Amino acid sequence: MSDSPAPAVTWEPITESIWKIVLQSPPANALGPRIVEGLHAALDAADAAGGVKVVLVTSALEGLFAAGADIKHMSSIDAASFTAYGDELRGSLDRIAGAERITIAVVEGLALGGGLELAMACTLRVAGDRASFGLPEVKLGLIPGAGGTQRLPRLVGRGRALDIMLTGRQVPAQEAHAIGLVDRLAEHGQAEAVARELADQLRRSSFPAQQAVVRTVDASFDLSLEDGLLFEVAQEQALFEDGEAAEGIGAFLGKRSPDFA
Repeated sequence: MSDSPAPAVTWEPITESIWKIVLQSPPANALGPRIVEGLHAALDAADAAGGVKVVLVTSALEGLFAAGADIKHMSSIDAASFTAYGDELRGSLDRIAGAERITIAVVEGLALGGGLELAMACTLRVAGDRASFGLPEVKLGLIPGAGGTQRLPRLVGRGRALDIMLTGRQVPAQEAHAIGLVDRLAEHGQAEAVARELADQLRRSSFPAQQAVVRTVDASFDLSLEDGLLFEVAQEQALFEDGEAAEGIGAFLGKRSPDFA
């Protein structure tokens, strides 16, 4: 029998174009080096497989998505190591947030600190109605340092983001859905089923067009309206010339389903 620990992250194809990444590092799925390395490995595998359009990110732990950064690890390292750890964690979340594919966080139970930052790095979030979200870093004398201060205001607005981060309170699923932190709310225990249904819907659309949607929406937060509109035009033109627009338009006129790659 091997004495090596079980992997902190596993992954598997649901279909050729839909994969699932599972966090499984008890007791809390703390986002320490093992989970960070596992996320990179899972994304590497999806890249190597090719054709993966949608990735679900979920947890094998009952009632818990992820409870945050690895506080025990942080308590044992110096400033230089803290910098390195933060860079590695942010690097894994930035890969998830990239436009290479659509990612869906599947949240049942708690998503706190780095766990919420991981969920926010995903393109969309589906949660069970008993889920709870929070960024309690101020209680540790820190701030959300893996994208939380930047992604949360973009999702819920400045005032709500400050309320959540300054108090460190937990936001119940119903409130999270109402303010836009959660995109789809499911009955308890049904979040993955709802996410799979959503993934199946998403994988049928033109992937280059979906990537362009993500790019243009993200750009809207950083560009002036004038520059954003110009960027939108450039993306539209590129899709018409080099994307799958010809197939989509032809299928519409031919009254058939499009055959996107």
